[in-house]
Amino acid sequence: MIPLSVPNISGNEWTYIKDCLDSNWVSSVGSYVSLFEKKVAEFCGVSNAIATSNGTSALHMSLLLAGVKRNDLVILPNVTFVAPANAIKYLSADPILVDIDAGTWQIDLTLLSKFLDSETSVINSECIHKKSQRKISAVLPVHVLGNMCDMEILMRLSAHYHIPVVEDSTEALGSYYRKKHAGTFGMFGCLSFNGNKIITTGGGGMILCSDKDLAKKAKHLTTQAKANPDEYYHDEVGYNYRLVNILAAMGVAQMEQLPGFLLRKKQIFDNYNEFFKGIHGTVSQKVTIDVSPNNWLYTIRVSNQEDLRKYFKENNVEVRPLWVPMNQLPAFKNDIYINTQNVSDQLYKSCLSLPCSTGLTNEDQAEVIDLLRGFYND
Repeated sequence: MIPLSVPNISGNEWTYIKDCLDSNWVSSVGSYVSLFEKKVAEFCGVSNAIATSNGTSALHMSLLLAGVKRNDLVILPNVTFVAPANAIKYLSADPILVDIDAGTWQIDLTLLSKFLDSETSVINSECIHKKSQRKISAVLPVHVLGNMCDMEILMRLSAHYHIPVVEDSTEALGSYYRKKHAGTFGMFGCLSFNGNKIITTGGGGMILCSDKDLAKKAKHLTTQAKANPDEYYHDEVGYNYRLVNILAAMGVAQMEQLPGFLLRKKQIFDNYNEFFKGIHGTVSQKVTIDVSPNNWLYTIRVSNQEDLRKYFKENNVEVRPLWVPMNQLPAFKNDIYINTQNVSDQLYKSCLSLPCSTGLTNEDQAEVIDLLRGFYND
């Protein structure tokens, strides 16, 4: 089978993990955790990075520290993996789901701006949803597939309406808006190192933060709020969101290879885009001139998604549709959904992600493209 997106374990992973095993530093205390945080912070150009057990825990902690409380509202694009929507619910808050731009597949900032202008009021430096009288305490842009929205406009809206930004950059390690790394615009940015991401620790995440005090607080809360290194004294409710040393060791090895991974992703994307240029009825994700994406997961919009999915399955090639839109899931179907054309549903029914692992060989990609050629020529 040609898989969709799998880890590329081709560097010092075995060496560094063996070092953890040989030294017996396998849990949450160990030198590789700090080294991994340092390498990620330096790469992203941010002063602080806090390693977490996964991307979802990074999102949960960031929203908590951004001030999201029970009964608050958090703005979220309707097309995303479910993790940020779940993280909002963990805090007993609810998402305001915003449809996405038909070109970039990112949060529709025109829709959002109109909504904020007509449906909210700023009272005592807080943004209040007029109809429900609930506070909108954060906006959570998701950099879908490693692409990015117009961050200048988003940050302008954030400042005008007093809504903190927490970036879901879990798919966007190596993505930039005007040469500034994803996850470094808002109060917090969150990364994921799940097995299908551009680098992986198997599971794991990272909080990016430029504020020293907030970063210190995040580190404290993610390590069970233990206030005394010599005693089990915890000064508030904490969370077991620590990344263990053995996985951080893998992360260090993966970071060493990240530049090569990014280059390979770009090559794979260019090859697919060259093929689809000549295929009527297909549309790739639009990337604006201000964005340099990491090309995480190659996804194409087609007119015959179900037939193409079946065709690839019969030929032992793994492909997947985009996520089911959040407003169609049971846990979020009653939440506010802002849309005019329901682009989210259109993309869900027409988009397909193709194999694009960093370890994908030229021969395997040629096989996928040959299968595509056969499908469209029949």
